[in-house]
Amino acid sequence: MATPGTMIAAVERSASEIDDLDTLVHLYWTRVFRFALASLRDPDAAGSVAQDCFLRAYRSREQFRGDCSIQSWLMRIAVNLIRDYARNRRLQFWKRASASAVDLEAVSQWIPDDDASPESRAMAREQLAAVWKAAGGLSERQRTVFLLRFVEDMDLLEIAAATGMKEGTVKLHLFRALQAVRERIGRSQ
Repeated sequence: MATPGTMIAAVERSASEIDDLDTLVHLYWTRVFRFALASLRDPDAAGSVAQDCFLRAYRSREQFRGDCSIQSWLMRIAVNLIRDYARNRRLQFWKRASASAVDLEAVSQWIPDDDASPESRAMAREQLAAVWKAAGGLSERQRTVFLLRFVEDMDLLEIAAATGMKEGTVKLHLFRALQAVRERIGRSQ
């Protein structure tokens, strides 16, 4: 169990990380950008969201209370920015067309190679494409929870802190997302 002294030290250490924007970006850029890219499937938009995330975090650094980790705080900012971006773009036709496209080359970098045969790499790419397509049809909350869990490898409490949902709600959305993805993949085979 953490003592009040260690908790205060952790908050002070976190506050100093937030004050140094370069360190903050260096430590967390990859995770924020990867989540934004997985959510938006547009590298330019993901870069803009990541930049906005760090800018907003830096501008509101005094408001960080230390109730959660810096990563959870940044991911919560990113979740809100992605939600705003999606809401603002919902009416544009080209967004709907690009949302259905998956860049298999970029995604295939996530597939471990381990000297796999060309057939097994192709099959893994097909399975990954099916998962991306199925995840694209999820509701916004289900997709967010799904991506935070399986792309960012966050645990349920971190996802709850990042999304502002209760842990039980996160579990429910994750369960329903997995159920829907499995069902859609099963129908496509």
